[in-house]
Amino acid sequence: MTFFTIVTRGLMRRPVRTGLTLAGISIGIAAVVALVGMAWGYEKSIGKQLDVIGIDMIVSNMGGGIMPKVFDANVEEKVASLPKIKETTSLLMQLISVEDAPMIMVSGRKWGGFTWHQLKVVEGRMIKDEHEPAVVLGRLAAEVLKKKIGDTVLLDSEELNVVGIVDGGSVVENGAIILSLAVMQRVTLNEGKVNFIDIRLQPGTDKNGVTETAAEIKKIFPEGRAVKASEVVGTSQGFRVAQAMSWSTSILAIAVGILGVMNTMLMTVFERTHEIGILLAVGWRKQRVMLMVLFESALLGLLGGILGVLLGAAGLLILETTPAIKGMLEPDLSPKLLITSVLIAVVVGLISGLYPAWRSSRLSPAVAIQS
Repeated sequence: MTFFTIVTRGLMRRPVRTGLTLAGISIGIAAVVALVGMAWGYEKSIGKQLDVIGIDMIVSNMGGGIMPKVFDANVEEKVASLPKIKETTSLLMQLISVEDAPMIMVSGRKWGGFTWHQLKVVEGRMIKDEHEPAVVLGRLAAEVLKKKIGDTVLLDSEELNVVGIVDGGSVVENGAIILSLAVMQRVTLNEGKVNFIDIRLQPGTDKNGVTETAAEIKKIFPEGRAVKASEVVGTSQGFRVAQAMSWSTSILAIAVGILGVMNTMLMTVFERTHEIGILLAVGWRKQRVMLMVLFESALLGLLGGILGVLLGAAGLLILETTPAIKGMLEPDLSPKLLITSVLIAVVVGLISGLYPAWRSSRLSPAVAIQS
């Protein structure tokens, strides 16, 4: 009988208890995959959107929420005059409930700005001018809202005509309602206000140039901040809070899994006292007995981790199709997340097995055989 056979036989001795323990671990790991996958997916989706549009820096007055506060649109003119800036455009964006969609991005864009350039009309037409009371919908937004060309969208208290459906090249763009900044300001009662200024820098601007430009913008707009496009999501207070909540919830679920594995391994040690005594009597060293218990708990963690990854991935794929998520982000199911989740499960198994392994090594062969 091999060492591995003894380890697997120990787990199969009580299949129901082992199955329940695996379920506890898998739920914790599924929480990690689902919650962290959502957070990482949001960051990746925003990053892809900014790459598609070609934004180098973003100016905002970021508060504690997901969307920044509004500020005077005249700030853009001052920012655009800086030497290392090639082009600017401003936006007013809100993440709000629209008709049957619980949460959708509404993007009011300065007419003629470069954020319009990457939009490709797949059906209908583009908005005619900055004052036309109309919107174009990203492909996913049209599906979520169940709208077609000729329908209307109720935005706040005004109905706006749907004149086109567009492909923006990213999940966030395709999940948005897009209209002119002037109409957005009027409808939302934010005349003369924006909450983003998107910047394209002069070609060849290095890291020092970005830092200098950010400092100059801070002088122009003291209550705001200018950051590289790649750092927008990571420096958002709202995103950091959401990410912290994701990990906190996952850790609580994992803690439950640790207690479950520890209980299972302790019960296994108590039930196998006689067997462990025989193994010690025939020459097994205490370290080998400890290793056996640790291998069993690590194997529980590995199996629970694989099952949890499958459950979490399935959950994410289902969530991706729901109206609350569709068009908002693309969940992250990268190998990095999946491998990390399985490794966490194995570590959980090892930690859970430490005390039971120590208990098993303290058994006296003579006493254990008599038990």
